Amino acid sequence: MDGCSPATAEISEVHLGRAATVSQGVNWLTLGVIVVFHLGALAAFFFYTWQRLAVMIALYVLAINVGVGMCYHRLLTHRGYQVPKWLEYCMTVCASLALEGGPIFWVSTHRVHHQKSDLMGDPHTPREGGFWAHTGWILFGNALHAQTGLLSRYVPDLSRVRFHVWISKFHWIPLTASGLLLFGLGWLTGGPQNAIGMLLWGAFLRVTLGLHATWLVNSATHMWGSRRFNTRDNSRNNWWVALFTGGEGWHNNHHANPVSARHGLAWYEIDVNYWGIWLLSRLGLARKIKIAEIGVEALRTVSPPLSHR
Repeated sequence: MDGCSPATAEISEVHLGRAATVSQGVNWLTLGVIVVFHLGALAAFFFYTWQRLAVMIALYVLAINVGVGMCYHRLLTHRGYQVPKWLEYCMTVCASLALEGGPIFWVSTHRVHHQKSDLMGDPHTPREGGFWAHTGWILFGNALHAQTGLLSRYVPDLSRVRFHVWISKFHWIPLTASGLLLFGLGWLTGGPQNAIGMLLWGAFLRVTLGLHATWLVNSATHMWGSRRFNTRDNSRNNWWVALFTGGEGWHNNHHANPVSARHGLAWYEIDVNYWGIWLLSRLGLARKIKIAEIGVEALRTVSPPLSHR
């Protein structure tokens, strides 16, 4: 079911978090996909080459840094900056390579997380258990990845954009296409063994590492680290999660200033994803960048000319 009535939407808002989703049972399709990708990730270590490692790193940066961090999180969820629509769509495709669902599912889940952070109804709070916050929350309940109508109440801005509705329903296409491309190019350049190796490193291992990096933001950064701001939740700044995710680990900074496109506020808080946004601004492709600063209550907005819209 894709559409829903207002009454159904109201009910769906309540049925978030562990208490509701566990009662709906295990989502065997999601569990099966995760198991297969983890098995493929383990198999990848038997097919190691420097070339395959390089391919994995390049695709990881596109999917996790450019896609999830810069696009799904800081651009689409919080609107911390603006880019031309064609670039927004390209970055969204990169994000879909992470196997974390389409933009409507990802953004709506994260907006609910901010609204109910570490309270009942938070989709992945560690108060329900560390494993639940890390992985368990996606293993139970009805799959919402393609239910754009049901989730539209949380993302009315994205639901009005035909591209975001389409890619949310068919978010698996870019990853599948990239896997076929990796396999084909690997075969052409090194035969069947290289084809399998490229697929395992460029898709299975890369996706698995990216999933755990993102899940660490849900779990570790609400359990371990320091707190610069006295937020109403348990968000914390965690330096090693920030390294894995390109800056998403400065989570207490983020919860205190959700709209800020920069999460690393101190000089020593490395924020690679913000550096990418800064680079886009230097190229004239990002504007109205909202920046939080330590000790300053109001956000600062940087807005160089936006060209090629």
